[in-house]
Amino acid sequence: MLTHHVLFWLKADTTEDQKKAFRAGLDSLIKVETIKSMYVGTPAPISRPVVDTTYTFSLVIVFEDLAGHDVYQVHPVHKAFLEEFRQYFEKVVIYDAH
Repeated sequence: MLTHHVLFWLKADTTEDQKKAFRAGLDSLIKVETIKSMYVGTPAPISRPVVDTTYTFSLVIVFEDLAGHDVYQVHPVHKAFLEEFRQYFEKVVIYDAH
């Protein structure tokens, strides 16, 4: 199993409509056939020194293996998401674990 966790910080001038469209774009990634499960979220209202709540969206995807992840990276649905929405984020941090 491989977990792909992506944190997105959207630009400060991103409108609410653009955020809704971005969220819909994230949700569309489930169409990639190698995804076993997926969760899209926003920071929980938790206030602890070790919890980072500065990001805008969190995407967690579980793949069966590295090969599934590799298919996702070049999949047309993923590429379309990046093409349409990369203009909205100013920072992305990715954690991959197996």
